[in-house]
Amino acid sequence: MRLRQWIAIGIVVLFANRHGLGLEPTTAFQAFVQKQGLQLRSNDPPAASLDDWNRRRTTLRKTMQELLGGFPATDCDLTPRTFGEFQRDGYRVEKLAFQTRPGVWMTANAYVPGKPGRHPAILHVHGHWKGAKQDPVVQARCIGCAKLGFFVLCVDAFGAGERGIEKSLGQYHGEMTAATLLPVGLPLAGLQVYENKRAVDYLLTRPEVDGQRIGITGASGGGNQTMYAGAMDERLRCVVPTCSVGTYQSYLSAACCLCELVPGALRFTEEGDLLGLAADRGVMITSATQDAYQFSVGEAQKTFARLEGIARLFPQAKVRHTIIESPHAYNQAMREAMYGWMTLHLKGEGDGSPIPDPDIRPEDPEMLRCFPGDSRPDDFVTIPQFAAAEARRLLQQSAAAAEDRSTRETARVDQVAKLSKLLGGFPSATPLQLKSERDLSGNRQILTYQAESNMTLVAHCDLAEKPHRLAMVLDLDGGADQAWSSDMAKRLRSEGWAIVAPELRATGRFANAGDKIGNAVDHNTAEWAMWIGRPLLGQWVYDIHRTLDAIQELHGELPNDILIVGKGSSGVVALCSTALDERIKRVTAIDSLATYVTDRPYRGFRLGLMVPGILKEFGDIPEIVSLIAPRSVTIQGGQRGDGDALDQSQLEQTFRSTQRVFDQLDADNRFLLLKASQ
Repeated sequence: MRLRQWIAIGIVVLFANRHGLGLEPTTAFQAFVQKQGLQLRSNDPPAASLDDWNRRRTTLRKTMQELLGGFPATDCDLTPRTFGEFQRDGYRVEKLAFQTRPGVWMTANAYVPGKPGRHPAILHVHGHWKGAKQDPVVQARCIGCAKLGFFVLCVDAFGAGERGIEKSLGQYHGEMTAATLLPVGLPLAGLQVYENKRAVDYLLTRPEVDGQRIGITGASGGGNQTMYAGAMDERLRCVVPTCSVGTYQSYLSAACCLCELVPGALRFTEEGDLLGLAADRGVMITSATQDAYQFSVGEAQKTFARLEGIARLFPQAKVRHTIIESPHAYNQAMREAMYGWMTLHLKGEGDGSPIPDPDIRPEDPEMLRCFPGDSRPDDFVTIPQFAAAEARRLLQQSAAAAEDRSTRETARVDQVAKLSKLLGGFPSATPLQLKSERDLSGNRQILTYQAESNMTLVAHCDLAEKPHRLAMVLDLDGGADQAWSSDMAKRLRSEGWAIVAPELRATGRFANAGDKIGNAVDHNTAEWAMWIGRPLLGQWVYDIHRTLDAIQELHGELPNDILIVGKGSSGVVALCSTALDERIKRVTAIDSLATYVTDRPYRGFRLGLMVPGILKEFGDIPEIVSLIAPRSVTIQGGQRGDGDALDQSQLEQTFRSTQRVFDQLDADNRFLLLKASQ
């Protein structure tokens, strides 16, 4: 490690001790979001009566559907297709697929009891088992239910099993794959809820199924889907989430899959009230004693207490919390508990006590596939392809609407308000509590200041008393020290700029320990931010705003000429900050994300750049840049979401609408598109 890096680390530690930051830099952001989450849900009163709860449940279900991205007004035809079947002792297995949205196919297996007649049915959602519906752990509960007389439908979730990006089994549908859905306002959790609704639609087409007796169960991510589908679809008469129930607040202490994320949920509710939407329909929560914190017995008990209070408002309602000595699983004891509960609520038999496993012999996973090996059609729609098609549709709509705007200034005010809201809104300014000292070498100032309550930031600055020109250099990865001493900063100094380099929350040395999951370097912090309804991009923009406030307080005023420069992910932060803060007169984005639209998973960019619904409610990155006009913008190179560089022609095509705005304002010389940096 270089000497200056050791010095910089020493500076941060020194300032943390001297100025009472109070927390390890790597845990500060987690503590911040946890406190925010507690404040959001600290005053939730219990339902006072059944009438009170019925009023609440209507609002809650409507709000939850909005948070999940909404459902199509009209369902497409299911158009089911079969791919063969085979017979086993006491049941047969069908391989099938049906259409959930136009051109989107859900692969599934039906386990049909051998006894003729109409049967109660159970929808099985798999969770994070590598083989999805084909996995032996998932097969086991399907076979057990079929042998006990239930019609079983087991489905592959979007992006998993036979529905991955590639044709092989075992792919993961989370992190930067599922992230492609966020800008279009259709989080994976919501897509899966709607697809499970379509699975129930399919069950109702089967003559072997009694449509009044349908249940749902799953574990892990499948347990989350069980909870949401049970809450949103009243046709499900028995709901058994396994190894999945805890609290939303506990997610702010853990990593979770993007298929479990409901952006902004903590602004409106907690899991207890969500499950309360199914309280009159036989809910059993199953918890494992050795599970992760977010699914732990203790957290589940908080939710169950809330659920139980709601259930008491309904005559005859039955809810149960089953606790099993086990790690995270869907094992024999859990299966047997589920059999008993489903038998009570869907057959009207027994008292809900566990029923022993029948003889279970799982199949070779290939035996269950609709498309064995690499036989899946090449045009099979994957998550990023679906997201890209939806993005293009939304942008075509917004382009048409733009033609109808009466004046640009009215439209700009409206767009600024929309973007600010999508970024989570900005808190009222609180005292900065600004402190300034020289670093150990005497070559720079180190500022510490409160961006907002419980969120301390650090910025490295040149020593000019009152700079005439100020350039803010961003580096989300290397942080303030690397940005302050970078080649870019050196070049700007040689041109007469004073440099300020802020260490933004959850970045640099403030990055959360263990944050990286797969290709998402800021996976957990980005998710935590979305749970509380404040995407990281919005929080970073606010940090930029407060950094300028700190410079103004330090010197008594700001210079008239302020530039902000960012590369890669930092470039998007720079562009958004400039769009929403007119004190910034110039911006340069280098090799940055040029568009949220991608038909492949994001690569090389931060999850924190994702803003749920931005393409649906506002527009793309070129629309963000258009808000800056007529101030100066330089775009040096640009990249697709998958990390591939755009050539000059592609860059010009991407920003064609932006160029038109600058032209209309006679500011075409203030918008520069340059070739990529070397």
